[in-house]
Amino acid sequence: MKELVTRSLSGFLFVSILLFAIFFHKYSFIAVFSIFGFICIQELQRLIHFKNYWLYLIFAFLVVVFVGFTPPQYITGSLLALTLLTQVLLIRDLLTIRIIPMFEKKKYLVSIFYLISSMTFLLILPCYQGFYQPEIIAGAFLLIWTNDTFAYLTGKNFGKHKLLERISPKKTIEGFVGGFAFSLIAAYIISLYATSLSLPIWIVISIIVSFFGTLGDLIQSKFKRQAGVKDSGSLMPGHGGMFDRLDSIIFASPFLYFFLEVMKFFGQV
Repeated sequence: MKELVTRSLSGFLFVSILLFAIFFHKYSFIAVFSIFGFICIQELQRLIHFKNYWLYLIFAFLVVVFVGFTPPQYITGSLLALTLLTQVLLIRDLLTIRIIPMFEKKKYLVSIFYLISSMTFLLILPCYQGFYQPEIIAGAFLLIWTNDTFAYLTGKNFGKHKLLERISPKKTIEGFVGGFAFSLIAAYIISLYATSLSLPIWIVISIIVSFFGTLGDLIQSKFKRQAGVKDSGSLMPGHGGMFDRLDSIIFASPFLYFFLEVMKFFGQV
């Protein structure tokens, strides 16, 4: 009972800080999520047995360049392409090999283009139109929370077929389908209030966060399994570390940004 209360209070505090930062002001969002980013870098380094302070400077540099200024499109596009390529390679490693080889060069690759650049795209995601739209990032979080909650409930009550047992024994195909279905319902409800994006756009966003968010969670689970730990950290009692809470949205954010940029190019948003 005590553990449930601790977990509930910790989760409520996290969600409250997150939503307040998003809706209060653009700069509160940037400040709080930049702090989240630094914490995630520390926790990832612990998982992959890596310690390099330059990574914090690289993240700070990218935040200043991409949030404080508007870099040329080819720079943003190049970073996005490298990030998406790294994500695809991690998906390949997740599905095809038992242990992701974390030798020195791979540690830099994973740290920079799996985490740091993805966190940067998360920071600029609500500003893809040139002005701050908090409902976009808040909606993405609500969709991920809906997916995670109903994936857990559906899997617990109806799950029989394992999704990827060697990485995450508790995840089931039924749970994934249940989370996906309820995230579509949530997308419809969100579209009624966040009218800056149409219902079809919100539906696609829900598909992206459900699919890539689940993959992001599995990839982080594989890192934890290789490190021999249950959680990435202990910052949030009952929930683990910051990286545990943000792994899904971090992995999905470059794909979301790419999708919105394509829709903007075709005049659909």
